[in-house]
Amino acid sequence: MDDEDTFKILIATDIHLGYLEKDPVRGNDTFVTFNEILEHAQKNEVDFVLLGGDLFHENKPSRKTIHTCLESLRKYCMGDRPVQFEVLSDQAVNFQFSKFPWVNYQDENLNISMPIFSIHGNHDDPTGVDALCALDILSCAGLLNHFGRSTSVEKIDISPILLRKGRTKIALYGLGAIPDERLYRMFVNKQVTMLRPKEDEDSWFNLFVIHQNRSKHGATNYIPEQFLDDFINLVVWGHEHECKITPAQNEQQHFYVTQPGSSVVTSLSPGEAVKKHVGLLRVKGKKMKMQRIALETVRTFYMEDVVLADHPELFNPDNPKVIQAIQAFCMEKVEMMLDNAERERLGNPRQPEKPLIRLRVDYTGGFEPFIIHRFSQKFMDRVANPKDIIHFFRHREQKEKNDNDLNFGKLFSRPASEGVTLRVEDLVKQYFQTAEKKVQLSLLTERGMGEAVQEFVDKEEKDAIEELVKFQLEKTQRFLKERHIDAEEVKIDEEVRKFRESRRENTEEEDEEVREAMTRARAQRSKDVVLDSASSDEELMDTGMKASGDSDDDIPTTLSRGRGRGRARGARGQNSTARGSSRRGRAFRSLKPEPSQSASKFFSEDIIDDELDLEESHINLSSKTNQRFSAMSSFSKRGSQSQTSRGVDFESDEDDPFKNTATSRRKK
Repeated sequence: MDDEDTFKILIATDIHLGYLEKDPVRGNDTFVTFNEILEHAQKNEVDFVLLGGDLFHENKPSRKTIHTCLESLRKYCMGDRPVQFEVLSDQAVNFQFSKFPWVNYQDENLNISMPIFSIHGNHDDPTGVDALCALDILSCAGLLNHFGRSTSVEKIDISPILLRKGRTKIALYGLGAIPDERLYRMFVNKQVTMLRPKEDEDSWFNLFVIHQNRSKHGATNYIPEQFLDDFINLVVWGHEHECKITPAQNEQQHFYVTQPGSSVVTSLSPGEAVKKHVGLLRVKGKKMKMQRIALETVRTFYMEDVVLADHPELFNPDNPKVIQAIQAFCMEKVEMMLDNAERERLGNPRQPEKPLIRLRVDYTGGFEPFIIHRFSQKFMDRVANPKDIIHFFRHREQKEKNDNDLNFGKLFSRPASEGVTLRVEDLVKQYFQTAEKKVQLSLLTERGMGEAVQEFVDKEEKDAIEELVKFQLEKTQRFLKERHIDAEEVKIDEEVRKFRESRRENTEEEDEEVREAMTRARAQRSKDVVLDSASSDEELMDTGMKASGDSDDDIPTTLSRGRGRGRARGARGQNSTARGSSRRGRAFRSLKPEPSQSASKFFSEDIIDDELDLEESHINLSSKTNQRFSAMSSFSKRGSQSQTSRGVDFESDEDDPFKNTATSRRKK
């Protein structure tokens, strides 16, 4: 019964706001379902909402997604209804990464009636220079409480949020998404600790929220349930999209696991075809009860498999009209699924009109697929995914087992829609394990390279690979200098190989290397942004200033248009860093001038003055200038205007160290 001692918690995971937001049919599905989830929470007057990660589909959600999310949170989470529970733990520890380290409903400037607690998932995890995520924006706005964040790669201490309502006490543990291999290794090495209250530790109901792979995708690419502590009462498992919200007991650890699944279909796989639910959890003392709440606004998804070889009476590969027969059979199957979807929608007016349909056809056995686009055009106005209705696949025959070859047949034996996960790190590792000796890595490690490529692909860290290479190269060079290795190629190669093997065995040190390289990559990106901004500011400030008569660089001047902004047409593509380099006195390497007339034809440019007919000037360079720019000692009347052909490109007279003759004459 609902009384003063009973916690009521609405549980949901993997909402994926912003998924396919530009799709004309499915663009608003995630926002509509999110509103329904908050409606159920408000209708049932829950104490708080608990989200298990992946609130957003993108790491950098669009303005529309952020705006719509803020609208929903402000509409349903703010109000005058008092919050009936209190927080007993040290909130400065629970929310240590927030500028406002306290639960939002205790903020005197906010009027929160329904708090939301959420961990981050793998889609909306912290990234960038400041390691921020979209949930931090909502937390800073006071609309959500982001917890369960950990940045250490050496040790994780999970400190619970201690809640009390009447005589019921809940210890809420949370752990945001971490790469599965790293967390798996940390569990094995006993580097993950769940802290417990000192007083009456057996009187607390222990609730743990996690966002990791539950099903096994590889040797260490998941988190086994037996890794978790046995004092936990209930585990809310995010990241898995199949809805298994009824708590299932782990026979070994004796705790229960609930898997709410996603609230939107993000992949046309069998797990997504299960009916979507959220859970209403009631906790009183050490007892709990989970109530399933079906979501009515989720788009219907029907899926069916067809194996052509199982119907020999209908299909004969030798029949010239077998393709037409297969197409007619598939059309009949799709029509049956559409009829089922229409009957289901009659009892639920809130359900979207167009369903999702998926027919997977196994054409193994000599059959040929038909043209999918022509087939899909017949259902353009009736289904939400006309381009993905049919999926043809076949089981490839596996060759004899060879330890030296990758078994790609095994990788592609199942259709991609079934969730076959090919990870960047695994592909990099497999490639170098099976590659020939001449293309093996001799300095870098496969693990480090895989991590860098993943950062480049997933987090858009464009300098990740370059910084990792530089970092490991510098470290190897320091190692060789400390060992005083003789300058013989054989000895150097042997020492490098030994050093690489030692790094491969020390996984913790290698993780630290990758983390340091990623930090340098982010710092480099921030530095580029600052340089771009500073260079733009300098250009604006220098526009109206008079050019100085002398320069420390003694760089020869060029003719300008007299307005202080004359720019060679060929120099528009340079970035701000290149524009600022001439002012910092960098040494330029001039290209060897070509004596032929064709070089002059391709590289020379005319700077046209539409106001003044300027006379061509000759600059007498000092001896110091002649020494520094020996390759540019002679200038022709036309060639002096073409600095690009000699390896130096001046964009404007802002960079000229001498006062321009035409400019001074005009000012007089």
